[in-house]
Amino acid sequence: MTSATAAGVPPAPAAPKSRKNVTGTRRTVAALFLLPALVLLGALVVYPIGYSVVRSFYDQSGDGFAGFDNYQALFSDEGIRTALKNNVIWVVFAPTVSTALGLIFAVLTERVRWGTAFKLVVFMPMAISMLAAGIIFRLVYDQDPDKGVANAVWVGVHDTFAQSSAFPKAHPGRESPLTAQDGGFVTKDPVRTGQAVTLPLLGVAPDQMPDDAKNAVAPKAEPGKITGTTWQDFTRGKGVGKLGGVDASELGYAGMKIEAVKDGRVVESTKAAADGTFTLSSKADGARLRLPAGNFEEPYNGLDWLGPSLVTPAIIGAYVWMWAGFAMVLIAAGLAGVPRELLEAARVDGANEWQVFRRVTVPLLAPVLAVVTVTLMINVLKVFDLVFIIAPGSSQDDANVLALELYRKGFSEDQPGIASAISVFLLLLVIPVMWFNIRRLRREVRR
Repeated sequence: MTSATAAGVPPAPAAPKSRKNVTGTRRTVAALFLLPALVLLGALVVYPIGYSVVRSFYDQSGDGFAGFDNYQALFSDEGIRTALKNNVIWVVFAPTVSTALGLIFAVLTERVRWGTAFKLVVFMPMAISMLAAGIIFRLVYDQDPDKGVANAVWVGVHDTFAQSSAFPKAHPGRESPLTAQDGGFVTKDPVRTGQAVTLPLLGVAPDQMPDDAKNAVAPKAEPGKITGTTWQDFTRGKGVGKLGGVDASELGYAGMKIEAVKDGRVVESTKAAADGTFTLSSKADGARLRLPAGNFEEPYNGLDWLGPSLVTPAIIGAYVWMWAGFAMVLIAAGLAGVPRELLEAARVDGANEWQVFRRVTVPLLAPVLAVVTVTLMINVLKVFDLVFIIAPGSSQDDANVLALELYRKGFSEDQPGIASAISVFLLLLVIPVMWFNIRRLRREVRR
C-alpha cells in the first residue's frame, strides 16, 4: 500500500487514451469527416470573399492599385445611390409587411376549420422560384387591362363609379359642320328653331359602338324646336353610302351629350337617343351646338404599375406575396408554443380579443417575430431576381437595388472593381444583421 493510500487520498484517474466528445466520437475522426465540407466552404465562400475584398482595391483592368476610389464611387455614382435608396425602402417595408401579414394569417387561421388549407395556399408561392414569380408578376402588372390582372381589377372598380366615354376616337370627317374646340367639337354656325341639324362623326370601330345603338334616323324639322342627329357617318364598302347623309346601315351615337352654347355659357343640353336623334327647345335659338370633350375622353387604362413612381412598391408587393407564407409558418410554430392558460386568463380578466392579441400574444411572440423580421431583412438586402425580371428596361434604373447594380457593373459595364466594392459593402451590411440574429438565437437556447 502506497503512502497516498495510507493517507486516505484516492489515486489520480488514469489519462484517457483518446479524447472524445459527448457523442463518443473521436475529435480526429470528426475533423476528418468535416474536412471535405471545410474545403468546399473555403473554395466557395471564404476564397470568393477574400478575392472580392482584394479586387475592390484595383482598377478596371486589375493591374493598377486604385485604393479607395471604388468605394468612393459607391456614394458618388447616381445609379448606386438610387440602388442604395431603394435598398433602404426594401429593408424598411418588405420585412415589416411580410411579418405583419404572417402574424395576422397565423393568428386568424387558428380560429377556422380550414386553417390548414389556407396555410397551404399562402405558403404555396414559396415553392415557386424567384424567376417564375417575376414572370408571373410581370404579366400581372401589364399596363393593358386585357392582359394585366392588377389593371383589370383597378379599371373595373374605376368604371363602376366613373363610366368612361364610348366615343374616344370619334372626330369630324370632310365637309363637316363641326370644328374642334377645347377637346370637343362645335358647329361652325349658330342654329335656329325649325332647323334640322346633322352632326356626322367618324372614327369609332363598329365593335366599340354602344350596345344600345340603333340605326340612325335622319332628323325632321319641327316648328319652335331644333332637331338633329349625330351618328357614325361610315358604311362598309367602297363607294357605298353618302357622305354627310344618314344611310340605312349607319348607327346613331347613343348617349352623346349635346350642349347649346350662347355667349360663352350653356343655355340647354340634352343627350342623343339610341338612333342618334336629339331635340332642343327654343332656348337654343341662335346658339352653337357643342359636343363637349367628355364625349371623347380616352377610357381609363389603369395605373402604370411598372412606371418610375410605382415600380419599387409593385415589386415589393410581389416579394410579400412570396414570403408572407414563410413568415406565417414560423410564427404559427411559435404560436403553438404559447401557453393557452395565459390567453384564457386575459379573457377571464375582461380583455377583448384585440387586447389579448396586442397585450399578450404579440409580446409572447416577440422573439419569433424578431427572428422572422431579421431573416427577411437579410434576404431583401440581396434581392435581385424579382427586380431584374419585373422591372422593364425603361424603369429598371428607378427600381435598381445593390445586388442588381453589382450585376450591371460587373457584367454590363465591365467595372469589376466597383462591382467588388458593392459586394463587400453588401457583406458589411449583412454581417451586423446576421450577428444580431445569431446572438438572439443563442440567447433563446440558453433559456
